[in-house]
Amino acid sequence: MSVGTTLLNKKDFRILMKSTLEDHLTLGHPLFKYLMDENNPNEALLKFTTLQGYQLTKHFLTYIECLFFYCPLPKHKRALLHNMYEEETGRLSNTKNHVVLMQDFIKAIGISDDERDTAVALHQTQALIDYRMKPCKDPELYHIGAAAVLVASEGQNLESVGDQARHNILGKVYGLTEKDLLFFSVHQEEDVGHVQQGLALLADLCTTPQMQAEAIDAIDRTCRLFYGMYQGVYEHFGYDKLDQTKASKDETVEA
Repeated sequence: MSVGTTLLNKKDFRILMKSTLEDHLTLGHPLFKYLMDENNPNEALLKFTTLQGYQLTKHFLTYIECLFFYCPLPKHKRALLHNMYEEETGRLSNTKNHVVLMQDFIKAIGISDDERDTAVALHQTQALIDYRMKPCKDPELYHIGAAAVLVASEGQNLESVGDQARHNILGKVYGLTEKDLLFFSVHQEEDVGHVQQGLALLADLCTTPQMQAEAIDAIDRTCRLFYGMYQGVYEHFGYDKLDQTKASKDETVEA
């Protein structure tokens, strides 16, 4: 399908957006082989990665609030209202405010409130936060913000390894309970619907080839920025150099 030159019909545009999302599987990042190693649990890595994720969680409600406020399509504005209400209250899932759910997980893995509140974003993490914030606050770039948040970001929680969700594997590796992992299980269930809502909104909103192309680019770029955030953690712990050394040794042996 060609995007950016001719206007795609809504069905083909939705298919292209979804395939763009699915082309970027962040669980394929080499960081996860260290994070999810059942034979060698790494609590320091888990804590650091979680605190980077928390930097994203703190801003997510702001994204949704802005997308709701500026939404030009009434039926989609109602769907965003439900999303915002759940993020703020947790009542639709019978849980809690979603930031509080994340704070519960943080506490469950042994991070103090002070450590949580003083953690700062790596520059790769900050790049992801900033990239999404600008279009969410600009009505002229609304379609870009919606694509970045409602499709690319909400879609991150739908990834799995085989038939297991990422958080279930973390639970096994680090001895966490279902209650500890509630933040992730709630999002995995809800975000299926949120991604579909995002696809529907963008299919109705993007009425020119340029808007469609910009939405596809925003999905692609946001997914790459998520991958970049994991790359930042990977490099922070020196795993990039460790893996390069291993690869060099393997090449020497083969030679």
